[in-house]
Amino acid sequence: MVAKILSINSGSSSLKFKLYLMPAEVVVASGQVERIGQAKAHFTMKTEAGKVDEDVQAKSHDQAVSLVIDQLLAHQVIKEMTEISGVGHRISNGGAYYSQAVVIDELVEQRIDELSALSPLHNPVNLLGIRAFKKLLPQAMQVAVFDTAFNATIPQANALYAIPYDYYEKYGIRKYGFHGPSHQYITEQVQERFPTMSHKIISCHLGSGASISAIKDGQTIDNSMGFTPLAGLMMGTRSGDLDPQILPFLQEHEGLDIQEIKNLLNAKSGLLGISGYSNDIRDLEKAQKEGHQRAALALAMFIHRIQTYIGAYAAELNGVETIVFTAGIGEHDSYIRSKIMQQFAYLGVRIDETQNQANELVISQRDSAINVLVIPTDEEIVIARDTYQHFSH
Repeated sequence: MVAKILSINSGSSSLKFKLYLMPAEVVVASGQVERIGQAKAHFTMKTEAGKVDEDVQAKSHDQAVSLVIDQLLAHQVIKEMTEISGVGHRISNGGAYYSQAVVIDELVEQRIDELSALSPLHNPVNLLGIRAFKKLLPQAMQVAVFDTAFNATIPQANALYAIPYDYYEKYGIRKYGFHGPSHQYITEQVQERFPTMSHKIISCHLGSGASISAIKDGQTIDNSMGFTPLAGLMMGTRSGDLDPQILPFLQEHEGLDIQEIKNLLNAKSGLLGISGYSNDIRDLEKAQKEGHQRAALALAMFIHRIQTYIGAYAAELNGVETIVFTAGIGEHDSYIRSKIMQQFAYLGVRIDETQNQANELVISQRDSAINVLVIPTDEEIVIARDTYQHFSH
């Protein structure tokens, strides 16, 4: 059956959306509301008829959701709200509860709320999006698509932490891994385009939030993020991996409470914390050229952490056939990709710098032992497919 499905990605100050005609997977409209909660928000939308780009009022996620629906109606993308049959929401953390997409009911909402403790930057705003759409589109089926679901195949030996096993049984403390829809999309793309090179994939989702996945025969066997999206790589404002003894040390010497430590690790660390300048890789590359030493240090650390994980996952996979770069930095930053891959000449990686500079699909040379690709991610289509699957049943 034909259905219009809305894919939603709620951020702390943004709301991204794509409206699909399913099962044809035709994008009818796409856009976002940025700077939600600020004096002036900004709305952009692309449809067959053209582009919309304007400053708007959106003091809350409720207002942003109303704005999206109003604009879809005003530009005659839909004639009435009841045309939207389903809304798929990207949810950061499904914990031990969910290993696949689920229809949202009160219990699901409660669990998403409960898991906010593990994804404080994401689950609460994901929930705001769900509640706003429920109010506005009561007829539409709401589906939760979890960042953790594609990582449910990580084996226990890779997923558990070396703390008393009781805590795993009691609280589900283990590695869940994140960015599942992105890594899933990348896996499917490699399987489709390079089937003979798709058995051992390392997928590098590099954006403000960043994670790397080891994927064997279409299933995740490891992911750099952990119990929460704070673990793994150094990110825009997140610390990534660190010695756990640092936390009680800071508590003792700086007098920080738990909330201050959470804020320090999630919002004041990473590229921003080291550079003291910016959490944006573009700003740091510009500053590095101008001789800003801490910007250069932040970039060197970011690159080193990525190289370390790629090296570990190449060993874990017992070799690698394809390395993929995706997300904001992965798709657009040829300098970062080039620096990362220099480390893997010993594995037979040969980068074609002309293709790399042009952000082409294949950036490795023909004689490279490993296929190195740049694939724009599409989390929204994964969300739409998962939502439609529920709807069509």
